[in-house]
Amino acid sequence: MLLERIYDEDLAQAGYFIGCQAKGEAVVVDARRDIREYLDLAARHGMTITAVTETHIHADYLSGTRELAAATGATVYVSGEGGDDWQYRFAAERLYHGDRLTLGNITVEAVHTPGHTPEHLSFLITDGAFADTPGYMLTGDFVFSGDLGRPDLLDEAAGGVDTRFAGAKQIFRSLKDSFVTLPDHVQVFPGHGSGSACGKALGALPSTSVGYERRYAWWAGYVNDDDEEGFISELLDGQPDAHAYFGRMKRQNRQGPDVLGPLAPLRRYESAEVADALETNEVVVVDTRGQDEVHAGTVPGSLNIPGVDKAASFGAWVYDPEKEDTPLVVLAEDVEMAEAFRDHLLRVGIDTVTGYTTGLECLPMTTPEMIGPDELDAFDAAMVLDVRNKTEHSEGHIPGSEQLSGGRLLWNLDRLPTDGPIVTYCQSGVRNSVAASALRRAGYHVVELEGSYAAWSERTLVSA
Repeated sequence: MLLERIYDEDLAQAGYFIGCQAKGEAVVVDARRDIREYLDLAARHGMTITAVTETHIHADYLSGTRELAAATGATVYVSGEGGDDWQYRFAAERLYHGDRLTLGNITVEAVHTPGHTPEHLSFLITDGAFADTPGYMLTGDFVFSGDLGRPDLLDEAAGGVDTRFAGAKQIFRSLKDSFVTLPDHVQVFPGHGSGSACGKALGALPSTSVGYERRYAWWAGYVNDDDEEGFISELLDGQPDAHAYFGRMKRQNRQGPDVLGPLAPLRRYESAEVADALETNEVVVVDTRGQDEVHAGTVPGSLNIPGVDKAASFGAWVYDPEKEDTPLVVLAEDVEMAEAFRDHLLRVGIDTVTGYTTGLECLPMTTPEMIGPDELDAFDAAMVLDVRNKTEHSEGHIPGSEQLSGGRLLWNLDRLPTDGPIVTYCQSGVRNSVAASALRRAGYHVVELEGSYAAWSERTLVSA
């Protein structure tokens, strides 16, 4: 049996490629939308992808299940659990608790593990060449290394009302009925790692085991003592802000993401072409440089998405494809870098990258407005805005500041003043530069706090 983890560091998301070498068939679980890695993996091992499936209707990225099936002819399988309100709305085979897929000696068994979402499935894997019982479990957003999937995302991102309590109860029951009953040796492969907003304390380890989690996870004592009330309280406390784009992902993944097919080559724009297009608002420039370079000068109305590594995460903060379809031109060293940017943005449903430019020469430029920590007290700000997560804000913040995380800004503009400057800050300035670029493009007068909260805190300690 071949079991490969395909991990996206940007969104802290894991998909899995499971193949039978004897039969040359494979199934992919929780694919992302840029599918080349799965196709390359299949070709490298001489396998055919015959099935694609997913653990649940995802909120943090746009599923590649349909994209991969269209490219390979594989059969699509999705959960049929969760009731009428949580059915997928595209054609696919339905999987229910206990249903099995067979690939040669390999058996993939669906286990209904609701809580993070009502329809959630986990998958028990049996390698029949070595054993007649499961040795592996793909847990999706159910059990992570050291944590559990949050049950409040339907409230936070999908318009639910107090579904978190029912979800927490379901997770408790799923643990008792479908997880801790498994043998200690079963290896656990979760759908996310450290950095994901789908839980509050995810570990960085790529896998764990049933026995380890049952003994050492924070929830183990509650389950062992049958303390549902204590478990629910602990699970719901301190969950991080859910990014606003999660709601769009839920809707699109349930409906079925558009199938893109082969992608058109990216066009290289000369500076003069970009300048002409900017005059008529035909493109948006994506400034991919770091904050220091951006603060020295950038294109008016550009969006700051610093580097490929977090392009999907930050891109989903600053560009909402449900509200606009303006083509994006990426500042990139070469076409390979531009293609990597496009791949990352495709993962969050931003399909409008049409080309790239290699420099900003001859383009209109502006210098973002900044203010030092020493100037803040005397500055007449309409609002001081903390774009960090609410958990960070609660641990310490500039007195009088309002908190609205960067991933929620564009969807909560009614909370911002339209007259007077808004002073923004994060922890070190990276997220602040991203968020400030989106607000400026939306027409707000934004002044960034130089050095952000870290510089303000240091100045406060020194003066004390």
